[in-house]
Amino acid sequence: MPKARIPKVPVAGRSHSSTKRSLVDVAEQMFSEHGYANTSLDAIVAGAKVTKGALYHHFTGKQAVFEDVFARVESRAAQRISLRLKGERDPWAKAQAGLREFLDVVQEPAYRRIVIQDGPAVLGHERFREHEERTTYAHVVEIVRAVLGAGDWELDDEMLQTFSRIFFGALSSAGESVASSEDPAIASARVESAIGFILAGMQAQLEAGVRLPADRE
Repeated sequence: MPKARIPKVPVAGRSHSSTKRSLVDVAEQMFSEHGYANTSLDAIVAGAKVTKGALYHHFTGKQAVFEDVFARVESRAAQRISLRLKGERDPWAKAQAGLREFLDVVQEPAYRRIVIQDGPAVLGHERFREHEERTTYAHVVEIVRAVLGAGDWELDDEMLQTFSRIFFGALSSAGESVASSEDPAIASARVESAIGFILAGMQAQLEAGVRLPADRE
């Protein structure tokens, strides 16, 4: 006779969705404070007050928990930048506002540790870049389109992507330098000055009627 199947009983008073949310909440705090390598599944389930079986009901292991935490932190950052961009109509002010919000984000402990420091190593370079493509890069394209569209520049998609990739690379590198700095505030100010100088140069060229290389005959 086959053994009777024992149904899984959720923790009293807690739904499946709230259990998962609690696990991710605790994991985010622990990954942020202690890093991925120094955070155990036992510590996460103890902090969330659930069993390890409840964790495995939602996740395949620690890396899967980390990926959910990483996605949440990235999504939260993207929402902040998006809201900041919507508050500006002038393209140059929009670029500066987006840059400042991004630099504020990368100074936050959770973003610094989870996204910048642990993200590439835990997720792997390819998956890490996939996440960035879905969040940060989309805002870079929005900023570049607004800035280049401020003048009488003929802008095809290839040139838009070229500029966006250049600025995206610069922002990614800047984010890493700020996050790893002993004084993130000073590093952030340097980055803002440097990129602001580049934007000012672009604005001066636009106002002087300089055409993009792809537009020249």
